Amino acid sequence: MSDRKDYEQDIIDKDLYEEIDEEELYELVQEEKRKALERARIEKEQQKTKRPFPRWIFWLIAAMMVGNVIAVLPNTFSIPAIDFLVTSAKLSTDDEISSYKKSVVVVEAGRSKGTGFSISSEGTIITNHHVIEGEKRIAVGFPDDGLYKAEVVEEYPEIDLAVLETDGEGLPHLPLAEQTNAEPGEHIFFIGNPLRFTGIANQGNVIGYRQLTGWEGPVLMLDAPIYKGNSGSPVINEHGEVIGVVYATLNDETEGRVGLAVPIDYYYEQQ
Repeated sequence: MSDRKDYEQDIIDKDLYEEIDEEELYELVQEEKRKALERARIEKEQQKTKRPFPRWIFWLIAAMMVGNVIAVLPNTFSIPAIDFLVTSAKLSTDDEISSYKKSVVVVEAGRSKGTGFSISSEGTIITNHHVIEGEKRIAVGFPDDGLYKAEVVEEYPEIDLAVLETDGEGLPHLPLAEQTNAEPGEHIFFIGNPLRFTGIANQGNVIGYRQLTGWEGPVLMLDAPIYKGNSGSPVINEHGEVIGVVYATLNDETEGRVGLAVPIDYYYEQQ
């Protein structure tokens, strides 16, 4: 397994913000995220009236917002980083996406922060093994249901998955697909806690499958804006079912920077 460990060390949790101070980024963008959400809320309300709010106006406002942020950021800042916040604000106005977000948790394990998602009303959580590895004090935070102490009940380091249990009841949860069955070009959503943000919804497409050194089977390769902190994010298909779990990024020679996800089939194989 040493080859796999060395390989993953090179691809997991690549951070596009290596040249900008994280505190400065957070302060500048958090306010713009709030503004984008408010604009999106107004648009949705206006669409219910007899004179719908023109969609082009929303995008004009979003473009102006992005321009204002970029104007005060250093030249080293990556523009796609702002794009994912604008996209999240827009997606979050959709009722289905909003409901998915209720089941996605922040996983706090020591100094590590990642993402997980609930798969039962009792708060059974799936996350990445590398998020909780070696940590004894673990907590998970639901957006609407608060913080819960969590215990690791299953560990599958060979596929980078772990299962946590809480003492919750009546908690929101996501359904798992019966099998991954993903096709190239298939549209997907994912929700996570990249950088210092929480509950960020985004979207992308399935590129295909990729066989990695040390893995018995291939993993999903995604054309999607995945950042540090997205580890453990659910990959959700158009039917609202989880088909995979984000765990890494890879600089592919052909596709460029891509996301990698563990097919949900591998979780079933461990049961």
